[in-house]
Amino acid sequence: MYMLEKFERIKLGHFPTPIEHLKNITKYLDGPNIFIKRDDCTGLATGGNKTRKLEFLMPDALKNKAKLIVTVGAVQSNHARQTAAACALMGLKCLIILEQRLKDPPESYMKSGNVFLDKLFGAEVKICPKDESVSEYSEKLIKDIKSKGTNVYFIPGGGSNPVGALGYVECLNEIIKENKKYNFSHIIHATGSAGTQAGLLAGRKYFNCNIPVIGICVRHKKDTQVDKIYTEAKKTCEKLQCNILDKSDVIVYDDYIGPGYGEPTKEMIEATKLLAKKEAILLDPVYSGKAFAGLIGLIKNKKFKKNDNVLFIHTGGAVSLSAYEWAF
Repeated sequence: MYMLEKFERIKLGHFPTPIEHLKNITKYLDGPNIFIKRDDCTGLATGGNKTRKLEFLMPDALKNKAKLIVTVGAVQSNHARQTAAACALMGLKCLIILEQRLKDPPESYMKSGNVFLDKLFGAEVKICPKDESVSEYSEKLIKDIKSKGTNVYFIPGGGSNPVGALGYVECLNEIIKENKKYNFSHIIHATGSAGTQAGLLAGRKYFNCNIPVIGICVRHKKDTQVDKIYTEAKKTCEKLQCNILDKSDVIVYDDYIGPGYGEPTKEMIEATKLLAKKEAILLDPVYSGKAFAGLIGLIKNKKFKKNDNVLFIHTGGAVSLSAYEWAF
């Protein structure tokens, strides 16, 4: 039996997402053939990769008779926006706790982009005080809400747990189905809360696929990120009852983070402008912009052969560009 069918799923997005050949970028960079999987086109609340995870997380919340969904993220969290939208669709209340990770952000960063949309979808938004740990602050809030009799379902940042990771096991299935046409040599994407890469890697074991998956770190250094991904991928493999991946399967590069999570870099700005001008595709400043900068860096460092077909997964989030106008 197809094991993924065992897990309940609610349709929230438009799948499968299209794969496009970036002809202009391929020619401009004079490297491998570059393709893009448009997970920015998943449809829910302007789209993004978290929609895949929420298709598995929301039915789990309903199964647990949740009345309130609580989740956490950085101020311009794409995950928070998509969770707020999923709750609106399902008629569930949503509380979003946002963590301030930028040192000195302008007012537009704190109020526009994803934050504006969180509120538009009807979520309650609380900003964790800078001097408090977001995990302790959210635990305290959840404890207080539960004490008043509300059944809370907590979704970790990025929807990154073994339930959410199933969304990217399914994504790999989509890629495999189309791969006869493309013969991809590598898959590249932004890696942050680890659930996307964990799902893809668990999917490699589950579907017996050998395409290397490369994560471009946007927050943690290499060793920390590898541990996070491996832990989540291992749990996801256990959930799927398939062979466990080897830690050596986890490939990440941490050269493109810059000063820190969400902090703009010259390379991110250049990559975002390049894709806009050459392909009319909008990246986001936190994840896909840095990931595409990473892909450009790897091409310049001759990490791929000329005849390689490289697939870049666009994880969405372009609505946060309005909150980062100051950086451009």
